Amino acid sequence: MAVERSRFVSVLMLLDFLGLTALAAVIGSRAALPNLAVWYVRLRKPPWAPSNAVFGPVWTILYIMMAVAAWRVWRRTDGSRQARKDALGCWAFQLALNVGWSWIFFGFHNTGLAFVAIISLWLMIVATIIAFSRVDQVAAAMMAPYLLWVMFAMILNGAIVRLNL
Repeated sequence: MAVERSRFVSVLMLLDFLGLTALAAVIGSRAALPNLAVWYVRLRKPPWAPSNAVFGPVWTILYIMMAVAAWRVWRRTDGSRQARKDALGCWAFQLALNVGWSWIFFGFHNTGLAFVAIISLWLMIVATIIAFSRVDQVAAAMMAPYLLWVMFAMILNGAIVRLNL
């Protein structure tokens, strides 16, 4: 009976992590979506900037990977409870920074401050990967595509700042 309950709780927690990342995506998209066709489209962007159609599918995959990575850390019982707690704290903080960047960039149209925010986000993702690696190597590796995408977004954000001075 304990095994079944454990599996049930584990599935519920996976759904919780997926729900939390979906909530972050929704909150961030509340700033982004209304501003894509009106404000973002008018910004000068480098020729290598992806079309708007790329962002939704990429972010969907990344959010799912982030949720599963956090769930993997949560479900580990063979190590330091404090290491898991610290890792999940890093994860939650980077998720909040992710939402904050969307609001600063799209909601408030402040590309310069958004550039500072995305650098902070990138650093927090690095910290999260390091913290995850102490608990679950696969979870840490699952965060790598997100780190690379945010690095790309950081470079794009910087280019947009420069081109729109």
